[in-house]
Amino acid sequence: MAETHQEEEVLGKAYDSRLMKRLLTYLAPYKWQTIVAIAAILIKAGADVLGPYLTKVAVDKYLADKHAAVRPHFLDSWLSSRPLIGIGQIAALYLSLLLVSYCMEFFQTYYMQWVGQRAMFDLRSQIFAHLQRLHVGFFDRNPVGRLVTRVTTDVDAVNEMFTSGVVSIFEDVFVLAGIIGFMLGMKWWLALITFAVLPLIFWATMIFRRKVRESYRRIRTAIARINAYLQEHISGIVVLQLFNREKRAYRKFEEVNAMHMEAFKDAIMAHAVYYPVVEILSAIAIASVIWFGGKRALVDAALLGTVVAFIQYAQRFFRPIQDLSEKYNILQSAMASSERIFKLLDTPAEVVSPSIPRHVDGPGRIEFENVWFAYNRVQPKKRDTNGHPQPEIAHEATGEPDWVLRNVSFAIEPGETVAIVGHTGAGKTTIISLLLRFYDIQRGSIRVDGIDIRDMDLAELRRRYGVVLQDPFLFSGTIGDNIRLGSKWVTREMVENAADDVNIGEFIHALPGGFTEPVRERGSTLSTGQKQLISFARALAHQPRILILDEATSSVDTDTELRVREALTRMVEGRTSIIIAHRLSTVQRADKIIVMHKSQLREMGSHQELLAQRGIYWKLYQLQYKDQELPTTSGTLIGGDD
Repeated sequence: MAETHQEEEVLGKAYDSRLMKRLLTYLAPYKWQTIVAIAAILIKAGADVLGPYLTKVAVDKYLADKHAAVRPHFLDSWLSSRPLIGIGQIAALYLSLLLVSYCMEFFQTYYMQWVGQRAMFDLRSQIFAHLQRLHVGFFDRNPVGRLVTRVTTDVDAVNEMFTSGVVSIFEDVFVLAGIIGFMLGMKWWLALITFAVLPLIFWATMIFRRKVRESYRRIRTAIARINAYLQEHISGIVVLQLFNREKRAYRKFEEVNAMHMEAFKDAIMAHAVYYPVVEILSAIAIASVIWFGGKRALVDAALLGTVVAFIQYAQRFFRPIQDLSEKYNILQSAMASSERIFKLLDTPAEVVSPSIPRHVDGPGRIEFENVWFAYNRVQPKKRDTNGHPQPEIAHEATGEPDWVLRNVSFAIEPGETVAIVGHTGAGKTTIISLLLRFYDIQRGSIRVDGIDIRDMDLAELRRRYGVVLQDPFLFSGTIGDNIRLGSKWVTREMVENAADDVNIGEFIHALPGGFTEPVRERGSTLSTGQKQLISFARALAHQPRILILDEATSSVDTDTELRVREALTRMVEGRTSIIIAHRLSTVQRADKIIVMHKSQLREMGSHQELLAQRGIYWKLYQLQYKDQELPTTSGTLIGGDD
C-alpha cells in the first residue's frame, strides 16, 4: 500500500509539473512584463533581507559593549563614529530600504495583475473558440452550467495563481535564500538551531498538501454541479412553479450544496491544523535562538547584535514558509481548475473540415445514399474507401448498433420542396442534423450537388442552408442584429426586405426603435409567433440555396400561420426546400413527401399518391390530418391563399 501511495504521489507530481509548464505558456506573449515583475521581486527581496542586518550593525557599533570584539562591517567606513549621528544614518538607510520595497511591490503587483488579466483573456477566448468548434453531440453530454464553470470559476482560480501565486513564490524563495545566507554567514551554529524544526514543518506540509489537494478537487466538482443545477432549474422555472416542485428542487439543491460544504470543511480542517503547527514550531525555533544565543551573549557581548538580528530573521524566515503554504493552496486550486480546463481544451472536435475541402457551386441537389446513423458513437477507428471516419457503437444489451437511421436513401432535386413526416422518434430531425453535419454518419454518404458533405468546408456547407427551427432562439441585442446575426455582407436593405417578405416588417416598423428595438435574453418581450417570424426573416436574409423548416409553424397561431404560409410560397420559390411538419396545410404543399417509420424510410411520393397507397401515411392522415385538410381549387397550391 505504501509503495502504491508513493507511486501515485510521484505520478501526481509529474502530472502537476506538466500542467504548470502548460499554464506558463500563457505568460510567454507577455514575457517582458513578467521579467519586470520578477526583477522588482528580486530587488524587494533584497531590501527585505537587509533590514535585520542593519539592526545588527546598529547594535554592534553603537549599543553593545565598546570593549567587545565585534567583527567589522562593510558600512563602517560610511557610518559616523558619533552614536546619535550613526544611528540616524542607519535609520535613514532602513527607511530607504522600506521605500524601495514599497515601490518594487507596486511594480510587481501592477505588472502581474496586468499579465494575469491578459493571460486569462487569452485563456477564456481559447476556451470559447474551442467550445464553438465542438460538435453538437458534446453539448448533449455536458450540462451548460458545467461548461460555464470552466470559463468563469476555473479561469478565475488560474488567474489567482498567476497574480498571487507563481511569481509571488519567487519572492518567498529569494527571501528565504537571502535569510539563510545571512544567518549562515553570521553564525552557522545558531542558524542550524533555527533550522532544526524544518524537518517537522516539511512533514506537516506534506500531510497538509495531500489533504488539501483532494479537497480542492472535490470543491471544483461541487461548484460545477451547483452551476449546472442552477442553470437547469432557472431555465425551467416556469415548469418548476407550474407543477409545484419548489420544495423538491430545494431539497435536491441542498444535497448538491452540501457536497460543496463538506469538501470545504475538509479544507478548512486542514488549514486549522496546519497553521497553528507552523506557528508553534516557529515559536520554538525563536525561543531556541533566544535561549542558546542569549546564554552565549552573556559571555560574549559581541554576539548581542547577532542574536537580535537572528530573532528578526527567524520571524521573517517562517513567514515565507507560511506564505508558501498559502500559495500552495492557491496552486492546488489552480491545478484542480487547470486540469478540468485542459481536459475540455483537449477534447477533440469530432466534426471538422477536411484539410483540402472541395468547393461546391450547384443549384442545391441533395442525396442520401444508404445512410446509417447512431448517436453516442465512439471515436472512429475504421474508415471507408474514401477515407471518411466510420464510427459505431454497440447497444449495451444486444451488442448491435442502436441505429436511429437505417439504410435511408432518397434524392431531392434542385428547387424541389420535400416534406418529411412520421411519428415522434422516427428520425425526421436527425436527417436535418446530419444534413447540416452536426454529426457524422456511420455508413453511407450524404451528398450536396454531387459532393460528399464530409469533403466540404463546414462554414461553406452551412452557409448554403437557411434553417428555421421549432423553438426560435433570439440573442440579446436588437431585432436587426438577430436577423443579420453578425453577417456583415447582409445589408440593412436585405434585412428590411426579408422582414417584409415574411410579413413581420409592419410590426417591426411600428416598434419605437424599429429594427434597432432592443431584444432581451431569449426574446422574452416578444411572442412566440413574432420570434418565429423573425427567425424566418433571418433565414431569408442570408439568401440560402437550401431552405430547412423543422416544425417551424407548430408553435404559432392560425393568424400567424396564414402569414407564414404566404411567406413560405415566396421563400421556397427557386430553392431546394425541406419541411418537417405535422400540419397538413404545410405538408400538402410539398412536391414530395418522405414518410419515416422506426428509423427507416418507408414511403415516398406526393400527397395524393401516398393516400392512394393506403399505407403509413394514409394512417397518419386518418389519425392526424383529415380534419386539417383544406379545400383545393384549380390552379392553386393546396393550403395556399392565392
